Amino acid sequence: MRRVGLLVLLLCLPSLAARTDSVRLDGPLVQGGMVIGRTAPGSQVQLDGAAVRVSPAGEFVIGFGRDAAPEAVLVVRAPDGREERRTLVVEQRRYDIQRIDGLPERKVTPPEEVWERIKAEQAQITAARQLDTEVPHFLAGFAWPAVGRISGIYGSQRVLNGKPRRPHYGVDVAAAAGAPVGAAAPGIVALVHEDMYYTGKTVMLDHGHGVTSVYIHMSRLLVREGDTVAKGQPIGAVGQTGRASGPHLHWGVYWGERPLDPALLVPPMAEAQAQRSGESAPR
Repeated sequence: MRRVGLLVLLLCLPSLAARTDSVRLDGPLVQGGMVIGRTAPGSQVQLDGAAVRVSPAGEFVIGFGRDAAPEAVLVVRAPDGREERRTLVVEQRRYDIQRIDGLPERKVTPPEEVWERIKAEQAQITAARQLDTEVPHFLAGFAWPAVGRISGIYGSQRVLNGKPRRPHYGVDVAAAAGAPVGAAAPGIVALVHEDMYYTGKTVMLDHGHGVTSVYIHMSRLLVREGDTVAKGQPIGAVGQTGRASGPHLHWGVYWGERPLDPALLVPPMAEAQAQRSGESAPR
């Protein structure tokens, strides 16, 4: 009789295997990290109470900003109504301070006559970041869009001409003017601008599910809005347009309005440099 009662109790409980194996997360749980999730098709996903897009195959993406809290709550509701709730522990980071002097004062503190221009350009960037398209291009992975010395890192606090500014939300790659810039991942060109006040020649790509990437300070643009691009396809060239103290590419990646660390999505730069050297070496 006791065995029958125990069997009935076990049958009434949710399956342990369903609770632990129904969701798989790949990626670093750290400030600036992007995590790809996989669950049963037809499931619903929430992160800290906000709905997350899930592909028909059950794939989704979540991300953590520079100052993400130490914990986040992920809730996955299966098609049969069963719910799995996980508290994700997000690793906290320390960030560097960078000081850049010698910039034109009008680029550090813009004159009043350009404020409206800056607000209009920021509205275009915000609109592109709010895209939440269906195709999960991000699943193809990311590659360095340019090869060179890393001159700026994610999360660092910049002090321009002695005045603190917002943190640096991306990675800077110093390279010769005119060096090629490729798409870090496949996607759709969401924004092309010839001359933004801060960022100069600018391209933004939509990688699906709210993931976008931005490429700024370029000297040349090779794509148009609406184009479909493959990973590594040339989209422009390294330059010094906008607010830049030397030729370099600023590369940023966002999940919605959350800035992610691009360096966490790619191998070390040394590997990209070695690969590029091998490709260019005479045979």
